[in-house]
Amino acid sequence: MEERLLILGLLRSHEMHGYQLHEMLAERAVTAVHLSKANAYKLLKKLEADGLVRAYEERQGNRPPRRVYRVTEEGEAAFQTMLRTLLAEYVEPEFPSIVPLNFVSELPASEGLALLKQRRTALVAQIAKIAAVPEETRQAHLSLDFFHHAYRTELEWLDRVIANQEANVAANASP
Repeated sequence: MEERLLILGLLRSHEMHGYQLHEMLAERAVTAVHLSKANAYKLLKKLEADGLVRAYEERQGNRPPRRVYRVTEEGEAAFQTMLRTLLAEYVEPEFPSIVPLNFVSELPASEGLALLKQRRTALVAQIAKIAAVPEETRQAHLSLDFFHHAYRTELEWLDRVIANQEANVAANASP
């Protein structure tokens, strides 16, 4: 249901063709959902079949015509219902990227430390990417603000883990 809500919500902001929609979906910090191009098109077709979106052809210059999608009145009603339902729920999130953290002790301590530092570098880059988005935009798209805070909290936690790992490496290196 979240994927339907997402597509309807994006199309409510403005009509767009499939490629534009795909570009928006590719920015996971905004959408917080992984939806492949193929699945997005399937979902668009389903939303169209259900009468929630309508498509029309648009031609620009000599380019081939493309389908532009917009939300119908039925789609607006469905969006409002889904929004209220999902906003009131709490679904425990999944964090598949943390699974390897359970097994870092299976590696030599120095190698685990190096990999954690590499992970930290990637996390800092992600924080910088979101921090570059203007504050008013982050406030308008609460998922961006959520990720900005969550990533900074994760960085604080990861710094503590790295410090502990560094202490372990130092303790094991001492004769």
